[in-house]
Amino acid sequence: MLGMPEPDPSVLARRGDIIATMRDILPAPGAVITDADSLRPYECDGLMAYRQLPMIVVLPETVQQVAAILKYCHDTKIRVVPRGAGTGLSGGALPMADAITISMMKFNRVLEIDWDNRAITVQPGVTNLGITRAVEHRGFYYAPDPSSQIACSIGGNIAENSGGVHCLKYGLTTNNVLGLEMVTITGEILRLGGKALDASGYDLLGIITGSEGLLGIVTEVTVRILRKPETARAMLLGFNSSEAGGNCVAQIIAEGIIPGGLEMMDAPAIRATEDFVHAGYPLDVEALLLVELDGPKVEVDYLIDRVGGIADGCGAVYARISETEEERLLFWSGRKNAFPAIGRISPDYMCMDGTIPRGRLAEVLTGMQVLSQRYGLRVANVFHAGDGNLHPLIMFDANQPGELERAEEFGADILRLCVAVGGCLSGEHGIGVEKRDLMPEMFTEDDMKHQERLKLAFDEDQLLNPGKVFPVLHGCGELKTLHARSVADKFPDIPRF
Repeated sequence: MLGMPEPDPSVLARRGDIIATMRDILPAPGAVITDADSLRPYECDGLMAYRQLPMIVVLPETVQQVAAILKYCHDTKIRVVPRGAGTGLSGGALPMADAITISMMKFNRVLEIDWDNRAITVQPGVTNLGITRAVEHRGFYYAPDPSSQIACSIGGNIAENSGGVHCLKYGLTTNNVLGLEMVTITGEILRLGGKALDASGYDLLGIITGSEGLLGIVTEVTVRILRKPETARAMLLGFNSSEAGGNCVAQIIAEGIIPGGLEMMDAPAIRATEDFVHAGYPLDVEALLLVELDGPKVEVDYLIDRVGGIADGCGAVYARISETEEERLLFWSGRKNAFPAIGRISPDYMCMDGTIPRGRLAEVLTGMQVLSQRYGLRVANVFHAGDGNLHPLIMFDANQPGELERAEEFGADILRLCVAVGGCLSGEHGIGVEKRDLMPEMFTEDDMKHQERLKLAFDEDQLLNPGKVFPVLHGCGELKTLHARSVADKFPDIPRF
């Protein structure tokens, strides 16, 4: 399965003893899940094309329990798969048949709100939106806001270094985490960072953020909170081509304007979203920009005029500005519901995640259309245009023989295009199993070996989330390469970037 490490027969033979030990560590009713029906909800994350029933699932409630579980797994050489809310889209929480899946969703409490230092400390199972809900009564919020923020956990956000529609101005998760507590595979409890703006020594906090569960399990998080801006208004700008919309994005940034959010949708995404949400999106344009400007009212009014002038110069054929807070939220509701909107018009879809330089947007969109025709699969584009983070939604029907495989190859070729123009394989979803076999497209063998050494420094027996991120890891054996041929080999007529 996906070239994952083969199950260890000796571990499977000890399943009964492992279950008994877990019940000793976790005596609460329901804390150890073992029967097939109850394990089924944990068989995949948001990348639902790949499924595997876990050996067992455990739900600890205290740091000491997590430490005891990991120490036992280290001492007895049992693999571990950490799991948050299961909303990840790269297969990072895909279980293994011989591994203990550790769900952190009972770690769901707000521990401290430090208004003076503008920081909040929470457990990793608290949802992204839950952080804002805890502080909004005093005019604060947590800036990174993935589309899944109502459900995704802050622990999962740290694992994948999640972003969101406002990350252009306010940064990704890594720019907003101040400190964390984590447990290593040996059961050691570490504290990294704190409430200060920076910590001395090696940037271990930066290493853990985005490490996809390969280095340890986070049990506590401290993040910065921000005062809500005095004014925020959103603009809808429509264009007759994606190229014109992309040029407008590049021009806005080139003029030194950093919007709170700068998103783009193409025609298929616009129509599907408007039919679902009724956000007031125009249906006669080929590209739609959603631009949010925030700050003091006088600054917002000035920037609206400047962005409007830039849009006119780039050929905008539609413009609308939110007049009320309700209207602004409605505009954003359309964007945040784009993924489920596509789910209404296609039996299945695969959400990709790659990042490119803003100036290459038009070229990559053209390349994606060529690939769409070659694979015979539709694609809708929704992306964080301001920072070049693309989210192509490849539509397919898994019940039709070969369509899932074509969708995978289509997605792999899109990511190759991203790398070819100077971008990278992921903006916020992570590598997981989805992009694992594409890592050599971006990194040399020496690059990969250096990354592997860091993994082994934390987890020398490769027990934490094996089979993810690295296509080859010493001790795990060579994993199956799913996508071996280059775009140039398969499609010589695609424009060269």
